[in-house]
Amino acid sequence: MKHKRKEKPKDDDSHKAEQAEHKQQEDESQEKPDTLESLRAEKDELFAKLQRVSADYANYQKRTPKQISDSIAYEKERIIKTLLPAMDNLEHTLQNAHSSENIDVLVKGIRIIYDQFLDILKSHNVEQIEALGDKFDPAMHQAMTQQSDPEKEENTVLEEFQKGYRLNGRVIRPSKVIVNKLPEKQPDKEQEDALQ
Repeated sequence: MKHKRKEKPKDDDSHKAEQAEHKQQEDESQEKPDTLESLRAEKDELFAKLQRVSADYANYQKRTPKQISDSIAYEKERIIKTLLPAMDNLEHTLQNAHSSENIDVLVKGIRIIYDQFLDILKSHNVEQIEALGDKFDPAMHQAMTQQSDPEKEENTVLEEFQKGYRLNGRVIRPSKVIVNKLPEKQPDKEQEDALQ
């Protein structure tokens, strides 16, 4: 009979090493699904945040034009409401114009309305540009024509055709003006003869 050879029993150190390696492989295989699950959860969370931000931005884009148009409509309404009392006064003056026996009373009424309009403009930070007698400034004045007045300085505004206005310091309509242009001095005949 043949004897079967018995396998040598593994020594304890190699057996422990195999067990440790086997355990490490099991741990890694368990960690991979845990890591994979955590990555999936993180991806889902980031995707949900992205969807919320995208929805918020889309709502913002829809809401902003409406808010702007509402603001403009509100400002228009506010400006018109400030103009209505002056309009009422002008209407009242026109209704009573035919019964006014004195033209001075009518002119006084119109002057009051004009001043009221100026006050309304000032309340909206609109101011008139004072041009008469000032130096011509192309940023605030529009020259319509030139005239010669030897008693005034060169480029002085002699007359205003139309008032100019500034809104918050910025010109919204320049003043239309006549500007002083002095004639060029002609050399005397004696000086011309001397030069020849």
